[in-house]
Amino acid sequence: MGLDVQTEPDAKRLVLEFFELAFVQRDIAQAAERYLGTVYKQHNPLAPDGPEVFIDFVGQFLAQSPHMTFDLKRVIAEGDLVVLHYHLKMTADDLGQAVVDIFRVEDGRIVEHWDVLQAVPAESANANTMF
Repeated sequence: MGLDVQTEPDAKRLVLEFFELAFVQRDIAQAAERYLGTVYKQHNPLAPDGPEVFIDFVGQFLAQSPHMTFDLKRVIAEGDLVVLHYHLKMTADDLGQAVVDIFRVEDGRIVEHWDVLQAVPAESANANTMF
């Protein structure tokens, strides 16, 4: 497997900066301009492709829950892929969701995105957390 290990730290830093700017600071337009490629392929079936529509789509998502929080738990980078695992909560009382976002970076820009979400249950069959 021909991974370019040199790109992993750069890709990881780029995705973390993008996530902080877009979702924590909520400066979606600046994040899209600075970090998304001219081609941005979206694998979430609810979200259209393209950096232009990212701004409206994420803006509407964040506007629905102004108290939404993103508690980042881990970051994994391999080659041109960066994975974020975090606890998403719509409100302080919400049990939230375990979220995994996968980003593909090409030429210093995020060009592709996948996500997987799972609700955090009130009770679990084991003593392990989802994080």
